[in-house]
Amino acid sequence: MNPDQSPRRPPPSKGRGALSNRDGRFEPTCREVFDDGWNHDDEELPPPRTTLGADSARSVITRNDSPDVPFEQSINPYRGCEHGCAYCFARPTHAYLGLSPGLDFETRLFAKQDAATLLRTELARRGYRCSPIALGINTDAYQPVERERRVTRELLEVLHEARHPVSIVTKSALVERDLDLLASMARDGLVQVALSITTLDRALARRMEPRAAAPQRRLETVRRLRAAGVPTAVLAAPLIPVLTDPEIEAILEAAAEAGADVADYVLLRLPHELAELFPEWLEAHRPLQARHVLSRMRGMHGGKLYESRFGQRMSGTGPYAEIIRRRFHLACGRLGLNRRLPPLRTDLFRPPAKNGQLSLL
Repeated sequence: MNPDQSPRRPPPSKGRGALSNRDGRFEPTCREVFDDGWNHDDEELPPPRTTLGADSARSVITRNDSPDVPFEQSINPYRGCEHGCAYCFARPTHAYLGLSPGLDFETRLFAKQDAATLLRTELARRGYRCSPIALGINTDAYQPVERERRVTRELLEVLHEARHPVSIVTKSALVERDLDLLASMARDGLVQVALSITTLDRALARRMEPRAAAPQRRLETVRRLRAAGVPTAVLAAPLIPVLTDPEIEAILEAAAEAGADVADYVLLRLPHELAELFPEWLEAHRPLQARHVLSRMRGMHGGKLYESRFGQRMSGTGPYAEIIRRRFHLACGRLGLNRRLPPLRTDLFRPPAKNGQLSLL
């Protein structure tokens, strides 16, 4: 590379969170953007388009035994997420597909179009043990493509038929579309919904979560879910030191005013490629705070940007992590958000009909 051919930071793409398409950690080669003299500063690249492929999974329920999460089973209707959240801990999973955790993660999506059929088969198996299913944990089950594909809606219809408990985490107001099913399941103690609210700053949210619902719209969704009798939580997730932790009390006050039952938080996580992608976003959008944010992250993870050990990865350790924990729990206590949602019922489960036909046995 010539001395004049210095690395060039890619400009932000409108409506996208990641700035680059860095190679995944399993790729045999690594590419870097640099100025070869042919590109002009005022030359705009075409915006990346969203494509949707088929995910031909043979099963739809994922099992886990992590002590950090309160569920044993989960379903992700989609791979990748068009919300484009710059901080999304799920971005590195796209590397398993030979794709980039950067722009590929939010533009090259895959739908599990047969998910409802697979779920029906799995729930109808002899010996299936009913345990709450967490819907849309790795990627949002109500991301924009769900409006047309309706994979999540079909999954909920099977769960409703089987009287199977489910919990949902989302950043989308689209969850209101399914209030008919959710309200019915809520009456039997079969559903809980959590809305993730990272910031109340609309400008910051627009850059950090470019295709998710605005924070105020999510709060309105909390109101509508509660009005329909659906137990609802607000998650300050992720909580980003320096950038969003000053809003802890304001977020919780807004959640309480909207009628949320409980609130919780998860500290920002930067595994694998995210340790490069998120600092890149900070330098582009919050350059004066970037070093401070990353310094705080290292202070809460033993000098590293991320600590993967159970019990520490989602809350951190050290003085600053303890200050965040105390502030959050004090505010929750003051606002009545420190309760627990009632446990989801599993005793009502009835295996669904296979392929729409009742078994003779």
